[in-house]
Amino acid sequence: MKTIAHARIGLCVAAALTGVFLRAASPRTQAPSPQAPSPQIQWFKGNLHTHTLNSDGDSTPDDVVRWYREHGYNFVTLTDHNYLTSVDGLNALHGADDQFLVMKGEEVTDRFQNKPVHLNGFAPNAFIKPPGGSSVLDMAQRMIDAIRGAGAAPSVNHPNFGWAISADELLQLQRTRLFEVFNGHPSVNNLGGGGVPGLEEVWDRMLSSGKLLYGLAVDDAHYFKRPEDKTAPRPGQGWVYVRSPRLESRALVEALERGDFYSSTGVELQSITATSTALTIVVKTEPQSKYRIQFIGKQGAILSEAVASPATYTFKGDESYVRAKVIESNGKLAWVQPVPAGANAPR
Repeated sequence: MKTIAHARIGLCVAAALTGVFLRAASPRTQAPSPQAPSPQIQWFKGNLHTHTLNSDGDSTPDDVVRWYREHGYNFVTLTDHNYLTSVDGLNALHGADDQFLVMKGEEVTDRFQNKPVHLNGFAPNAFIKPPGGSSVLDMAQRMIDAIRGAGAAPSVNHPNFGWAISADELLQLQRTRLFEVFNGHPSVNNLGGGGVPGLEEVWDRMLSSGKLLYGLAVDDAHYFKRPEDKTAPRPGQGWVYVRSPRLESRALVEALERGDFYSSTGVELQSITATSTALTIVVKTEPQSKYRIQFIGKQGAILSEAVASPATYTFKGDESYVRAKVIESNGKLAWVQPVPAGANAPR
C-alpha cells in the first residue's frame, strides 16, 4: 500500500494504481539518492477553466486572479476563447512559491454547423489557432493534435453544451485523458436529457469500453461582478485537488494526465487509500451534513454504498475499474478517479 500525506487534510492515495489502469503507463520513479532527496508531495486546489475580458468574461485578468487567490485556491488557469492570456505579470504580482500560481491556458473554440466544439489546452507554449475540421469528431481531434503540438494537455470541455460531442464521438478521440464531468456553467447540460446521457453516465461508458478518462470539475466562470446571479457562470462552482511535488505548471499538468487528483463541488476528502485489494475513502465531514459514499464500477453500477466515513470497498476481482463518488446532503459532491481492479490490478 502506498500512502501520501495531504498538505492540509492528510490525503493519501496509491497513484501507481491509476497509472497502470487499462495499460496507461506512468513514468517510473527511482529511489532518491542521499544527495538529491525527493520533494515533498503536496495537494493543490485549483480551477482549470475561467474567462476574462480577453474573451467573454466581465473582469480583467487581475481581478479574476485576485478572486481565486483571495478565496483559498492554490492555482487558477486562464482559458480565454482563442486567446492566450499572458500570465508573467500576473504571477509577478500575485504568485507566491508553493502558495499560488497563475497557469497559462486557452479554450480552443470553433463550431461545426450548429455545434460548439471547445477544448482546453493547459500550459501551452504558444497560441493555438483553431484548426477547423470536416465533422465534430474531425474538428475535436484536430484540436487535440494542435494542443499537443503546443506542448499542452488537452481537455474536452462540457460535451453536452449545445449537445455538441456525443458519447460515441468522445470514445473515438485519441491522445486525450481529460474531460469535464462537471462544469459550473448553468447551461451546459451536465445531467443530460431527452435521451442524451449525462456526463457521469458518459464517463462510465468510456471506462467500460476500455477508454481511460479522468473527470474534471471546473467553474467555467465568466462573471465575477454578479455574485448573486445564479443564472450566470460564476466562480467557485467546481475545482480539483492535484497531487504534485511542486506548484509549477508542468508538474501540475503531468499530475492531471496521470489521474493524480480528485474533483469537487464542495466536499473535501481526508484520505483516499488504494491498494491491490481495496479502495478506502475518508471524508472530512462537516457536523451539519450527512454523506453517502458510492463505489462505482462497470457500466455505472453502484457496487457498494456507505453512509459512514471511512468507507471501504474490497475488490472482488471482476470489476475492471472502481471509482468513488461522495454525495453530501446539501448537494455537494466529490469524484475520485478510477483505479484498476480485478485482472488489471497489480497484486
